[in-house]
Amino acid sequence: MLKKLMTYKAWANDLTFASVTKMGEAEATKHRTTRWESIAYTLSHVWVVDDLFRRHLEGRTHSYTFRNIPERLPASEIYARQREIDAWYIGYAQRLSEAEAAQTVEFEYVGGGSGAMTRAEILLHIVNHGTYHRGLVSDMMYQIPITPLTNDLTVFLRDHWSTQQETHS
Repeated sequence: MLKKLMTYKAWANDLTFASVTKMGEAEATKHRTTRWESIAYTLSHVWVVDDLFRRHLEGRTHSYTFRNIPERLPASEIYARQREIDAWYIGYAQRLSEAEAAQTVEFEYVGGGSGAMTRAEILLHIVNHGTYHRGLVSDMMYQIPITPLTNDLTVFLRDHWSTQQETHS
């Protein structure tokens, strides 16, 4: 199930970035009334949180002082980073045993305070977190108006996961 969720997240990110690429860099980086100021910077935040939790899972430290980076990167660079980390999460989920998935990982939140989640809970969190922010990106796109590609889990299961599994069977 965890590999399926990580594969879904990567697929949904690919669709989102396909829509963002189609609209162009000017629209992606245009300042908007939203928490993360633009579509690109919102997607940068998603990548940063993925990276933070990757480091927690690996037992590594990080130098983040808030849940984004100070640079305003072009969407194409954020997408390259997101594709790399999505591939890492798919591989991680594939290698993770049930016993390892149940292990608790302790960490410090960027904003302060201690946290503890199982490895499986961390993976579920990054899926939910990405879905939440892709929804915000979709809302910003509708306001342009541009209709983003549909990236719902049900569509993934119907159109992608079942055909992928048939190919690998």
